[in-house]
Amino acid sequence: MWWAAAVVFMLVWAPALQQFPRMCTNRQALLAKECCPPWEGDGSACGAATGRGICGDVVVPENPDGMQYPFRGVDDRERWPLVFYNRTCQCMGNFMGFNCADCKFGYYGENCHERRESLRRNVFHLTRPERTRLVSYLNLAKQTPSDDYVVATGTYREMGNGSNPAFANVSVYDVFVWMHYYVSRDALLGGPGNIWADVDFAHWAPGFLPWHRVYLLHWERQIRKITGDDSFTIPYWDWRDAQGCDVCTDQLMGGRNPRDPSLLSPGSVFSSWRSLCSRAQDYNARGVLCDALAEGPLRRNPGNHDRSRVERLPTSAEVAFTLSLANYDTGTMDRRANLSFRNTLEGFGDPQTGVGGSTRMGMHAALHIFMNGSMSSVQGSANDPIFLLHHSFVDSLYEEWLRRHRPEPSKYPTSNAPIGHNGEYHMVPFLPLHTNREYFRTSKDLGYEYSRLLGASQLLSESLRPYLEDVHAMGPWLLLAGLCGVGLTVGVAAIAIKCKEHVWSWQRIRNYFFTFQNLPERQPLIRRDEEKHARSLIK
Repeated sequence: MWWAAAVVFMLVWAPALQQFPRMCTNRQALLAKECCPPWEGDGSACGAATGRGICGDVVVPENPDGMQYPFRGVDDRERWPLVFYNRTCQCMGNFMGFNCADCKFGYYGENCHERRESLRRNVFHLTRPERTRLVSYLNLAKQTPSDDYVVATGTYREMGNGSNPAFANVSVYDVFVWMHYYVSRDALLGGPGNIWADVDFAHWAPGFLPWHRVYLLHWERQIRKITGDDSFTIPYWDWRDAQGCDVCTDQLMGGRNPRDPSLLSPGSVFSSWRSLCSRAQDYNARGVLCDALAEGPLRRNPGNHDRSRVERLPTSAEVAFTLSLANYDTGTMDRRANLSFRNTLEGFGDPQTGVGGSTRMGMHAALHIFMNGSMSSVQGSANDPIFLLHHSFVDSLYEEWLRRHRPEPSKYPTSNAPIGHNGEYHMVPFLPLHTNREYFRTSKDLGYEYSRLLGASQLLSESLRPYLEDVHAMGPWLLLAGLCGVGLTVGVAAIAIKCKEHVWSWQRIRNYFFTFQNLPERQPLIRRDEEKHARSLIK
């Protein structure tokens, strides 16, 4: 049994991969403002000894931002990541990662030369084992400590400009929860209640779709790392025309608790999960960052939401209209943008007219509000695992738009977008560094595809997968039932034949008997005729 214990140990302590790298959060690294950890393969910083990368200066463009954020030098996320680091690993070729230990998305192998395309499937097209695996993997990520990464619990200023590091250990899953909180939190201007709310480095502007694309890719990679399952992909929930939360079952994302409709069913593993970074108003009131400690349980009450904000879930017609919009973003490139594909898909443009600044939320935002719980808070929404299925579908719509309209990279704004959203801006808070424009391209370049975008015959095959799997699993029982059926049929046929033989024999006897009984009746008639003939002769 020692090997089983070893496997469990590897699953629990396999390194996670996200921000901040543990090796870059000590006093020395923060004061030096350098994050260039060694690659284990050769022991050199960024794998420089074997040509994987080098430790170089971070270059941040000076292109002007929009006027939505009027400050400069008050938030750690400005000109990311210069507040924390001005030197990071710059990887060569197809290598990637905070220490160049990984491959770029879509590449595999020891030297990152192998190309592979994975498939993200409709969650309802997963086989029964795949659904079980999905829930198990998510729960494993929630329970597995992140070995390589920690999260910040204080601002750089509160850390004494690096002299007193303030970071916390969290699970692999919660690293991503923290990331979504951190990128969308309000700016702390100093002191309790002194905040600037009109800022978000991943929402309300052009970077919304590229940022979440990178987020899902890293998330997918972490699941593969901690499980050793390179075939894993994040499925999507196609919520078009849904009348309710179809994925809210104990076999998937958790059903409703019969005693408290705002909680999850005790039959779901997710009912035991605890949220973090979900109390934005409290943090703002105290003028602090989330402390990354466990807070309350996941909350969800789908359908019992504020209907003045969201009437229902999006329809197929609204999705079709959104996809028809030719401009990626327009005007001020924020929530007021008109006829903007990004703004309409995000939910702030009317999905029937494309007019921005809508009082009713649509598309992506409608789903969040409809869930009426943890998902309804931007900063805490990633606590609910439905977040992943939802954003996987949103990303598939982004992909469909890219393929239909084929925009040039130049169509992504270079300047004057809200802070954090210009094309060359480094996405907050990713290390390794990514720019928004890098992910304004098809998923095929990044090594993945969506089943809903396949050809008709392939899509039909995908939709039949779970049923064929059930038939395959029932194979031995079907064979046994078939043999029993054949045996029963043969038995019934034999009985029928026997019965027929008995009936035929009885009829023969019966016919013989009646023939025998009739003979005396025929003979006198013959005699009478003969007698009558004889009498005539005598006369």
